[in-house]
Amino acid sequence: MDNSKRGYLPIDTGISLNKDDSKSISGYVFTLNDGAVSWKSSKQATVAYSLTEAEYIAAKEAVSMKKFLTELGVVPSIEGAVPLLCDNIGAIAQFSSVNTSIIFHLLFFCSCLPCGHIYGLSCIKKWLQQKGSLGKCPQCNKKCTLKGVRVLYASRLHAVDEELQKKIRSLESKRFSLEKECSDWCKKEVEWRRREAELHKQVEHLKERITCVEGSLSEMQSRSSGHIFGSNIDSKLGRREYANAFVLQKEFQIDGARLFDVDSNGENLMIARRLAGMGGQHMLTKISLLPPHEREDILLPASMKTIKDLHVSPHERVILLASLGKKLSVLSAENNHTVLTYDLPTVPWSCSWDPNNSHYMYAGLQNGMVLQFDGRQTTRPVECMTGLTGNPIHTVCSLSADPTLSAGVRSVLSASSVGLCHWNFGSGEERPCLVPESENQGICISLACGDRNDDIVASFRPKLETIGDMAASQVPLTPPVTEQAVEGSHVLYRRVGSRYQKLGASCAKVSGIRLPKSAIIDRGNQNPLFASGDEATMELVLQELPSLNVAQRVKSLNGPIRDVRYTRLLNTGLLGCLSDDNLQICSTKLQ
Repeated sequence: MDNSKRGYLPIDTGISLNKDDSKSISGYVFTLNDGAVSWKSSKQATVAYSLTEAEYIAAKEAVSMKKFLTELGVVPSIEGAVPLLCDNIGAIAQFSSVNTSIIFHLLFFCSCLPCGHIYGLSCIKKWLQQKGSLGKCPQCNKKCTLKGVRVLYASRLHAVDEELQKKIRSLESKRFSLEKECSDWCKKEVEWRRREAELHKQVEHLKERITCVEGSLSEMQSRSSGHIFGSNIDSKLGRREYANAFVLQKEFQIDGARLFDVDSNGENLMIARRLAGMGGQHMLTKISLLPPHEREDILLPASMKTIKDLHVSPHERVILLASLGKKLSVLSAENNHTVLTYDLPTVPWSCSWDPNNSHYMYAGLQNGMVLQFDGRQTTRPVECMTGLTGNPIHTVCSLSADPTLSAGVRSVLSASSVGLCHWNFGSGEERPCLVPESENQGICISLACGDRNDDIVASFRPKLETIGDMAASQVPLTPPVTEQAVEGSHVLYRRVGSRYQKLGASCAKVSGIRLPKSAIIDRGNQNPLFASGDEATMELVLQELPSLNVAQRVKSLNGPIRDVRYTRLLNTGLLGCLSDDNLQICSTKLQ
């Protein structure tokens, strides 16, 4: 390389030339192409203890000058090291060292007094401590204190390799990232092991339940021939229905029982009760369907008051409760804790889950309104619709999706004393539609919908005589003490989308004051059955649809029937019948 294109830096220093602060003077001239391009002579910012240190402090200017000229591109041919013209033997020896990092370890601490004289730090401290407030400089006798002593150097000087520092920072960042990733994987491993243990427990529990169910089914089949409850009225149906008749499987004595539902996923009965005495506490009782039929009582908050309706979700193990405390609550069937509570504008009489979406719920209110809720919105209903009248909605059923409606529209069928109403939520409609031929049948007291929502049966009793201009068609809020069976009817409707067709009706003995429950039994390939209570004989009557012929009668033990529910458990159909303080569970083998 041509030497004329290289830069040279003659440097020189004077050690401790300033008696006030003992700082050295740096001097350099940077030459390029035999011409001086930069020069300087100034006091150093750092106190140097030796000429070698002072030369190093001055030599750093060569590094900054080379970077500056290279970035400007004025002399693009500058390459390699910049020759330093130095006359200090210690600095020359240190420059020749193969070490890339230069560290100076000072042998002792050096300090300066306010007068400018320099002493060892430990020595001058001892001197001033001995003299106390009369401390003076040993050389010039000027007054001095420990606060005036100043250290004249840095403990270490480093010539730092910037590229190496970048690599170190990068490696430290990678190490931190790997440590965090390792910690996350360790936490995940712990969680996976915990879940694995829980799954093992669930598998063992399910195996035990399967064994119990198989034993119960075999016991039920062995005694079915001698324990068929009820009889077939229609002789033509006798031989066909006898093999599939419902058989009494278990009876439970439950004081204060009012409503119930079946948690098929957990294989439990959920029963709403009001205890006599103790201030009339309200509670839920959980009873296992498997031997030994363990019981668990769940006390409800006093603010909920009487439970008007309850339904177990078809999607997961949660229970929907409508109560006289103007609340709609969601309770976990696993841990018995309240998951969600909505405050309602008035008392709810009925509630229902949406079979198409696990998040949606519905509540029928005392003032004739129906509210739609989304469990992901915990403060208020999604939509409120006002009914055709102000009569209480005693039954609300969420219907399966209608392909003829727009996406997002959800349909509900409700029952009040005036008849049946069809509601479309999310359609922009402000009012429901009255189902044809349901308004002139009398007072609607019950509504049953099948799982497929094709067959619908509504129960009616006759309207009371009019008094003046007022028709006493309202449902009484407080029933009289005595009950009376009246001549009523069960009316069968067939639903197709949002349209309804009346298919037939049958006479029945119904309650003159209560609102009994009824159910439709879907039996797969066989015709469905309609289950309702006969108020005259205190029996549970099963009628085949669509003929409404009586297929079986199940004797009730204590008084009129309050609630009827049907569900499937494995390949068995379970029919529950609640009358006063007695709950009967009947079963049948499904084909």
